[in-house]
Amino acid sequence: MRTNERAADQLRPVTIETNYTEMAAGSALITCGKTRVLCTASISEGTPPFLKGTGRGWLTAEYAMLPGATPQRKPREYQKRDGRSVEIARLIGRSLRSAVDMTLLGERTVTIDCDVLQADGGTRTASITGGFVALCLAVDKLLAKGVLKDSPVARQVAAVSCGLVCDEELLDLEYIEDSAAQADMNIVAARDAKGELAFTEAQITGEKRTVRREELLDLLDLGEKGIRTLMELQREALGDAAAVIGKKPRLVVATNNFGKLKEMKALLGGRFDVVSMREAGVQLEAEETGETFDENALIKANALFAVTGTATIADDSGLAVDALDGAPGVHSARYAGVHGDDSANNEKLLHELENTPDSERAARFVSAVALVRPGRKPLVAHGECRGTILRAPRGEDGFGYDPLFLSDDLGVTFAEAGMEEKGKVSHRGRAVEELLRLLDGEAE
Repeated sequence: MRTNERAADQLRPVTIETNYTEMAAGSALITCGKTRVLCTASISEGTPPFLKGTGRGWLTAEYAMLPGATPQRKPREYQKRDGRSVEIARLIGRSLRSAVDMTLLGERTVTIDCDVLQADGGTRTASITGGFVALCLAVDKLLAKGVLKDSPVARQVAAVSCGLVCDEELLDLEYIEDSAAQADMNIVAARDAKGELAFTEAQITGEKRTVRREELLDLLDLGEKGIRTLMELQREALGDAAAVIGKKPRLVVATNNFGKLKEMKALLGGRFDVVSMREAGVQLEAEETGETFDENALIKANALFAVTGTATIADDSGLAVDALDGAPGVHSARYAGVHGDDSANNEKLLHELENTPDSERAARFVSAVALVRPGRKPLVAHGECRGTILRAPRGEDGFGYDPLFLSDDLGVTFAEAGMEEKGKVSHRGRAVEELLRLLDGEAE
């Protein structure tokens, strides 16, 4: 029989007291049964030499057991650190780094300090679970101060122990069980913004006997159940600060065109918090001096990134008419002389094609989309769609040349098609689809 008549799959009583200390950016005292660990998170400017100049941050951890944490006093660590403490600190660091998008941290270092006040088994897993809470509190504070632009906490992380004791599979071992265990296991898992849980690390040691495959899988199931419970306790403890977990990074669109902004939100809103330059408090008019769509898209995205410090996206799109040797091309937005005068641009296009037969009015919409982010190389994606230029506009929606462009895919003009329908076949929609594939490839 376990102490407190706990079931085999039951955690010890867990409490997480947030903001336990006032000086650290974030702190939490986690209690798991009789085990108590004080976790603090400190953030400092600068990174280790191997990351200097990359725009990426770093997270490291320290672990120590106070002299009175166990019945027999443990000597303090001075010049030479205890090998067990070093190994546990590395585990904590690895585990919590799996939660952080270092590019959104900037060139800063997060240090998670875990000090065991009282030890009764599971100190390393409690340190990871409590250390994550301290990390979130620190990030929430720095976001409020404007030090961080976006939350770098991409995933939620927690950890738990389990093992075989007298051939019984048990969750969350206390010391008396751990010391008698035939095999013990530490499990760390991360949950992403979609709610999908995956294992970050699993360490199992058969100290007194080997572990069968079916037992290993049972222990993983047991650990996953415990971790899901711990994650709910983490969120309860964090309260409003839990919003930093998996928060969409801000993406500023380099446009003041409402139609283009609406389209970008529809295409990218699932991955980013898409905002306009106006919503971001930015007034910027980058001079499009490039000779290609790629060059102009990058010029605009880089200029906006220099001002905001957050992810930016810009596209340079245009209409290429076969009969006009690809014109208006990169000059599409200012074809008639004034940037963004859709009516004048359409009138000039109709005038230029006035004597062109219907059979020779083929055209393409072309788009280059550039994404610029902190700590990463820019991405440029491309898309195009084909159609025909009509002799008179049709439709009330859309913008630019949409009323004149009869889509080969849809059989109607882009101004007649709905936003969702247009987005599936438009040049910009296809470029963003390619961009999303490039982003998915980064995550693999």
